Amino acid sequence: MISWRKHYKRGLIAIGLLLTTSASIYAQGDAKNGEKLFKANCTACHALDKQLVGPALGGVVDRLKTEQNLDTEWLNKWIKDNKSLRESGDKYANEVYEKFNKVEMTAFPNLTDQDVTDILEYTTNPPAPEPAADVATAVDTNSAAALEASNRDSSNSKIILISLLAIGGLLLWLLLKLRQLVKLQQSEELQGINASRAVSFADLYKKYHYVGKGLVVFLGIFAAYGLWNSLMWIGVYKGYKPEQPIYFSHKIHSGENKIDCQLCHSSAKYGKVSEIPSMNVCMNCHRTIAEYNGKYMEPGKDKAFYDGEIQKIYAATGWDTEKQQYTGKTQPVEWTRIHNMPDFVYFNHAQHVVAGEQAIISSYNKKNPEAKIDVVCKACHGQIDTMNVVQMANDFTMGWCIDCHRTTEIDMDNGYNKEYFKNLHDKLKKQYGSGTKVTVAAIGGLECGKCHY
Repeated sequence: MISWRKHYKRGLIAIGLLLTTSASIYAQGDAKNGEKLFKANCTACHALDKQLVGPALGGVVDRLKTEQNLDTEWLNKWIKDNKSLRESGDKYANEVYEKFNKVEMTAFPNLTDQDVTDILEYTTNPPAPEPAADVATAVDTNSAAALEASNRDSSNSKIILISLLAIGGLLLWLLLKLRQLVKLQQSEELQGINASRAVSFADLYKKYHYVGKGLVVFLGIFAAYGLWNSLMWIGVYKGYKPEQPIYFSHKIHSGENKIDCQLCHSSAKYGKVSEIPSMNVCMNCHRTIAEYNGKYMEPGKDKAFYDGEIQKIYAATGWDTEKQQYTGKTQPVEWTRIHNMPDFVYFNHAQHVVAGEQAIISSYNKKNPEAKIDVVCKACHGQIDTMNVVQMANDFTMGWCIDCHRTTEIDMDNGYNKEYFKNLHDKLKKQYGSGTKVTVAAIGGLECGKCHY
């Protein structure tokens, strides 16, 4: 009995020590703070559940303890300055370095011991994900409302159709009755006269030839106007928004994630053309973003849809997600072009994005106080950060460009412009009064050779 109690007491002590040791490893950290630190510092190269640039970090504390007999102190040294740890001759540190193609991990000397503990707590006991702001519920609610509205519209359409058919049947019945009544009232003599009467088109035209000629002239003018109007709108595709081979939502990238337009369209600032970014630009981010975890979802779309589109990027670039390397087997993406200037028009993006940026933004905001813009791109391309599918927001006609040149004022607060256009400004003041402004038109913005050559 005494022996049993003695072993029981020893067992309790062992369990207590084990729990104390586990608590010292895990319980000191704040998993929620660790999650924030992990996302801010680690997600570019690591995930909890799969290998990216570096290994998966889920359960890394237990794994190192079991496989290498290393504790959190080693991880602390590795995270803060892995280079010094390797140079000290640490065997496992150098093995990890060799295993991952000698890619040196970024050092984080700015992280405190408590920060590292919080991160390790997150990798060991990640908190349950918070519900995504009832996005799915909102989508379901919208879908239900849309379905209800659709059913209501369908019922209304059926009622209208039945009513129209009933009215049509009633009118047909009245027409037949009126015809029978007219036949009953006509005498045999009157019927014979009507049957033998013939109307000559030539006589009719001779009698009303002025009306006929006027009608022909009117129809000719109307046809000419219709032809001229149709020709004037050739190549104008405002509202055009084609489907693309890979679904790309500017609302998610530019709107929700606040990605700068020029991060992807870099040549807009330095060149004539704003190019379509290559797939390698997409892979700068999506090399480590293999699935969509954002809160925003377009109605009718779900997480599986967005994840499928990311897989299309991998297929196009030949990226192997398992091996985390390129296979060399690429598939060109045939994007559908939306904005396309005619060959006889010269337009330089850099001239507008750099030299004209402040002037264009200021002019646009004065004309549109309720829809102000913060980047120059929106002046021509519309509120691109709200578009799931990009569309042509303006006419892009010659008249539209000229109107902009006539109303956009040059930034005279700019030291260069103030000195360069000083004589021109003085001349305009004498000619049009002191309140006149120097616009793009005043400095040659309406000259044909500026845009046509």
